[in-house]
Amino acid sequence: MNTDRTLIVVPTYNERENVAALVAALLEVAPAADVMLIDDNSPDGTSAYARELFGANPRFSVLRREGARGYGRSLVDGYRRAVEGGYARLVQLDADFSHDPARIPALVSASLEADVVIGSRYCAGGGITNWPLSRRLLSRFANRYVCRITGLKVHDTTSGFRCYTRRALRRLLEGRVAAEGYAFLVEAVFHAHREGLAIAEVPITFTDRREGQSKMSRQVIFESVLMPWRLRFARRPARPTELEMGDETGRLRDEATGR
Repeated sequence: MNTDRTLIVVPTYNERENVAALVAALLEVAPAADVMLIDDNSPDGTSAYARELFGANPRFSVLRREGARGYGRSLVDGYRRAVEGGYARLVQLDADFSHDPARIPALVSASLEADVVIGSRYCAGGGITNWPLSRRLLSRFANRYVCRITGLKVHDTTSGFRCYTRRALRRLLEGRVAAEGYAFLVEAVFHAHREGLAIAEVPITFTDRREGQSKMSRQVIFESVLMPWRLRFARRPARPTELEMGDETGRLRDEATGR
């Protein structure tokens, strides 16, 4: 069943300090959208706490994952849930308020003309606050590095604040995006470009996290360095069969909670 509704997904791991204020803000700024936390079995009880606060709201749900953790894995599960639920689009953002929920309407509006909308720090009007110069330079270098190797014409390939149309979600799932960490962001936009999907950027101001700890690690950085080269020389993957897609969505139906 196709609708014009939006699903907002937020990957979480040990974000108990942020979820109360974040979910409340999301429900307010996007009154026509549903909100789903995709929690990687947080030891701090993020999912249980969020369910306690918002579980009675029919627009809120939690997908609690078990097994192998990973930012990319969480987002893929969210994409499948959105397709299965008939949503017209999906918005993804981080749980730490580095992405301002107030910019969600701008991303959704831009999705009327583009399949993939990136909340961009580096397009005209975008910016960053609370970052030291060294981190700003590293982020700029990372984006130029990615574009130089892959040929992408995108200002901010590593932004996690995005909106995908249903069409884009289905293409990404068929393409089997494989990265587990934050390199997933580069891989997703690369596959979208290769599939001929329209990509747009809208300006955002990125603010460093308010509470909690960064999830960046050496493994994440290593994966991110190698990803552009893997994409450059990768063959186009075979698309999954309808049976494979059906098996996966069935698994998510069993795991989803709070609906």
